[in-house]
Amino acid sequence: MSAKNDHDTPKSLELSEGQFDAHFRRLNLAHMRRIYKEVADRAEKESWSYRDFLALLLAEEVARRKQTRLQRCTRSAHFPFFKTIDEFDFTLQSTLRESVIGSYLGLDFVTEGRSLILHGKTGRGKTHLAVAIGYRAIQNGFETLFTAAAELIEDLSNAGKKGHLQESLATYTHPHVLVIDEVGYLTYGPDAANVLFHVVNDRHLRKRPMIFTTNKPLTEWGKVLHDEDMAAAILDRVLERGRFIHLDGPSGRTRHLNLEEILPAGTERARISGIGVPEFPEPTILRPVQGADGTEPKREHPEAVNSRQFGPKMAISD
Repeated sequence: MSAKNDHDTPKSLELSEGQFDAHFRRLNLAHMRRIYKEVADRAEKESWSYRDFLALLLAEEVARRKQTRLQRCTRSAHFPFFKTIDEFDFTLQSTLRESVIGSYLGLDFVTEGRSLILHGKTGRGKTHLAVAIGYRAIQNGFETLFTAAAELIEDLSNAGKKGHLQESLATYTHPHVLVIDEVGYLTYGPDAANVLFHVVNDRHLRKRPMIFTTNKPLTEWGKVLHDEDMAAAILDRVLERGRFIHLDGPSGRTRHLNLEEILPAGTERARISGIGVPEFPEPTILRPVQGADGTEPKREHPEAVNSRQFGPKMAISD
């Protein structure tokens, strides 16, 4: 790095190490304070220009601040686990395509206030996608909050009873993106629809996106929230600028077990024929039916025993 001779340096610019440190602290340049000596030595050895020296210091400070912010926002989002969109296996889905989710990974998802309802059975990746979209929003410079539906409803219900509902609502209405997980998994109190509507309506008016995960069809949200009309109003607001996506395929948690092979052979036949099978099939029992030749007792099924004792079952016509 080219530099003037010491006798050309103005006395007012000669700073001690302590003064450098104080200036960095006052300007909140924490990372620059830690690296400037090392960068200055390298700049002198490689004859950097002043511009290149300053550019590297500023680039390092900005990069560190972005990383610090990302870590802080990810912690404050309260994700139950960390997942990215790259880790989601779209090959397990018969209808969902990555391009559909891609529209929720850009800035428009937040700036246009879009919302999303992810529906499917347990283990289909609903929460994985919700976390991944929420994390991408953080990467794009926004704030995300993740909460279970039961936790949100209980929190606001208790706040309402204490007269602090408006204060508590800010927790769920302030973040740019709100993820409400597991709608319908647990039983909620009688005011569930009321408190959830407050959150949804406020965010809808301010065009703040919401992501819901649920194992219940939309037609059952009224039963889940104990109010058909209020549930309809909630869904109306969510889906005005939102989308409903159904996830199918095998459970990501148990697909390695090949449950279709483990299930009893009669289960599938009963489902196809429409004939129900008992939840606990009656076992084969041993009755002391002595053979004519004095052989050991034979095993008989309970139906055979009943038929011999009471006669065959009568068919009932429709």
